[in-house]
Amino acid sequence: MFVLGYFLMAFARVLDVILFFFMIAIIARAILSWVSPDPYNPIVRFINNITEPLLYHIRRRLPVVFGGIDFSPVIVILMIMFIQEFLIKSLLRIAQTLL
Repeated sequence: MFVLGYFLMAFARVLDVILFFFMIAIIARAILSWVSPDPYNPIVRFINNITEPLLYHIRRRLPVVFGGIDFSPVIVILMIMFIQEFLIKSLLRIAQTLL
């Protein structure tokens, strides 16, 4: 049973790191929207490519643009924080009981 506990612990930690880097990408995307970066810059294109699918779905489902300000990054960051607090801590707690 301890193998499953270690697996869940490793999975939770990897998921936490992935979500952290995705949150950084969302914040970078929001900052880049304030300036007009070169759209052909590979870093800008990478950030846009990894964040746009989720932001597009949020924008399509919820009216999150008020007065020309897009609040979809805020909603995504709140979702990531919820997943980190609920799912990851729950997985770590389950892993601890299995060890």
